[in-house]
Amino acid sequence: MNTIQKELIKATVPILKSNGNDLITYFYQRMLKNNPELKNIFNMANQASGKQQHALTGAVLAYAENIENPGVLINVLKSIGNKHVSLNIAPEQYDIVGSHLIGSIKEVLGDLATVELIEAWTCAYQELAQIMISLEAEMYQKASNKKGGWKGWRNFIISKIVEESDEIKSFYLKPEDNKDIADFYPGQYISVSTFIPELGHKQPRQYSLSSASNNEFYRISVKKEKGINSTPNGIVSNTLHNKKEGDNIEVSAPAGVFYADPDSKTH
Repeated sequence: MNTIQKELIKATVPILKSNGNDLITYFYQRMLKNNPELKNIFNMANQASGKQQHALTGAVLAYAENIENPGVLINVLKSIGNKHVSLNIAPEQYDIVGSHLIGSIKEVLGDLATVELIEAWTCAYQELAQIMISLEAEMYQKASNKKGGWKGWRNFIISKIVEESDEIKSFYLKPEDNKDIADFYPGQYISVSTFIPELGHKQPRQYSLSSASNNEFYRISVKKEKGINSTPNGIVSNTLHNKKEGDNIEVSAPAGVFYADPDSKTH
């Protein structure tokens, strides 16, 4: 990306601050309409509440503001990368996102979307995508090389369900293949994915691991959330609460950069 393109990116910061959420909302609508398979990946409850749109708007704004030195965002990008890895995001999906993001910029900005501006944002997105793909490739490799580790989704069986209260159930998850599972640090999480009949597709959710690390099972404790009107809030937790011992569920390897390292000597 050249100096002129960086200046063009920075010049769009005021637009992102005032209308960025409208742009990102349009982007998600455009993408999920044309690529409905991505509904299996994106949290549709956060889509309905607007949380996902606000989060991406903030991320795009931060990138534009730091276009001269995106390296300052590395910790944020690593956190996003961990979540992407837990959802099994693939490099080719960055192409889909990029296509719809650039298309949305053109359609929402109209005459303001000059050829030069579109070229600048295309270049900026490609650079960001390469940063993320490289970060995530390292994370996938590390997760796969770890004893008991794996990449993507793995079939687990709900071996035990414990009712902790009227609202909370703990689920003990064991691998269907009875092979080793990866250890984890306190504060890390796993993603689980299950089919939601009401939506007609799968939905993933991240849940903190609620037991000490061991090589036999993962435990998550899930609060049953009530839905609000017709929004899908709580649909996954309600679906999980209807599961029975012996049911199958897809699980990703433990992830998360914010955790307590028991081997750390710093306080």
